[in-house]
Amino acid sequence: MQVLSCSFVKAVKKDYLCTVIYMIMESVQTNSIKAWILAARPKTLAAAATPVLLGCSLAHTDGMFQIIPAILCFLFAFTMQIDANFINDYFDYLKGSDREDRLGPERACAQGWITLKAMKRGIAFTTLLSCVWGLLILCYSGLEMIPVGLLCILFAFLYTAGPYPLAYHGWGDVLVIVFFGFVPVGCTYYTMAHDWTWNVTIACAACGLVSDLLLMLNNYRDRDTDRKAGKRTLVTLIGEKATEKLYLGLAVVALLLTLPVLRLATALLFVWLFVAHIPTWRYMKMVNYGRELNEILAMTAQNIAAFGIFLACSIFLLRAYNAL
Repeated sequence: MQVLSCSFVKAVKKDYLCTVIYMIMESVQTNSIKAWILAARPKTLAAAATPVLLGCSLAHTDGMFQIIPAILCFLFAFTMQIDANFINDYFDYLKGSDREDRLGPERACAQGWITLKAMKRGIAFTTLLSCVWGLLILCYSGLEMIPVGLLCILFAFLYTAGPYPLAYHGWGDVLVIVFFGFVPVGCTYYTMAHDWTWNVTIACAACGLVSDLLLMLNNYRDRDTDRKAGKRTLVTLIGEKATEKLYLGLAVVALLLTLPVLRLATALLFVWLFVAHIPTWRYMKMVNYGRELNEILAMTAQNIAAFGIFLACSIFLLRAYNAL
């Protein structure tokens, strides 16, 4: 009887939560501020902040940290992430990827929260604002960073737009490793230090691999709808079982990459692996399919942020140890 009552309470709570979420979604007015906030997907900004944080920690360790360039790098990363979210929302809708049977968080264009015309204006605004932050960063980094900024904007569009959208042809994971690892970590450091070190390369690779976990889980959840839409992701190419192994493997490889550089300071990352990532991986395998994977997606985003913080702390610990 007690088990039945507990199950009943959980079911009631779940139904109540679904009702509340439905009411919130229904209350979104077209092109309202609330609609734009939902379209910007604020939860994804942690993935944009983490690599910049690492770049800042590396610069601080080498005595090169500067507050204004750091702020500008954060602003550029945040704005580019929102810009990419708008672009993906718009073009995924046009290509039919955001179907009625979508399991992921609702998209603004598909739900009618943002009209297509307004979204095009939103994309233009965030792209222009990203250019403004980029131009200000040039005051500290130098003109050699112009191609990097242009590539960031170009690939934000090429990811889902054009006759050969890269995300639809299995290139998404490579782009994440480059543009959430090497570009933001390395360029944040370079903006302040005007240099590139072996430690920076290791941090770039580790951050890129861990950041890819978010895309991998997103595609793992959407594997069936992606196949129906003709979207070829790494998950649809290698299958769900291989993806589950790769989800664990990328984190292990990222951790092992840091060992030659951080040595004992990497202990914090081992704590992260066993306390955060492995339990999330097990939960992912247990759930396997459905909207409940959105909860694991949020856990993965938190794990990425935690990895960045732990890696930054490890870098600071190494500097303190070397100073003794």
